[in-house]
Amino acid sequence: MAEVQFRFRDDEPVADPGVTVDAFGEQTNAAAVRLEPGDDARDLIPHLGRIQLIEVNFPVFGDGRGYSAARILREAGYQGELRAVGDVLVDQLAFLRRCGFDAFAPEVPLDPTDSENAFGRYAEVYQPTTDGRTAIWAKRHG
Repeated sequence: MAEVQFRFRDDEPVADPGVTVDAFGEQTNAAAVRLEPGDDARDLIPHLGRIQLIEVNFPVFGDGRGYSAARILREAGYQGELRAVGDVLVDQLAFLRRCGFDAFAPEVPLDPTDSENAFGRYAEVYQPTTDGRTAIWAKRHG
């Protein structure tokens, strides 16, 4: 398991390994789930109150299903840690953060300066998402 390189939360990190979505349904004490690209994030919605950590795996940087999973989970009310793991690249950080990820565990550590620049790259945004920032069109037109 890759180390968490960036985390934007004040609570204690969950150290439990994530179980698969299939195994999670059979376990009543699991606190962490690992969502793979073929899994349906909506299967977790009835259980969001007891999940402390959802790891979303990005096996290759070009697989964007994790972005959709994050948005589905955040819009359904998930408040726990949402961690992007795997082939996470510096170019993706700002977009992953906008979708609701608040922790990042890339399999290859990212340059801290490049990452800091990536997280702060876009002062204004165009689409509403789960990070709470107001889209520029809403600022302009109320």
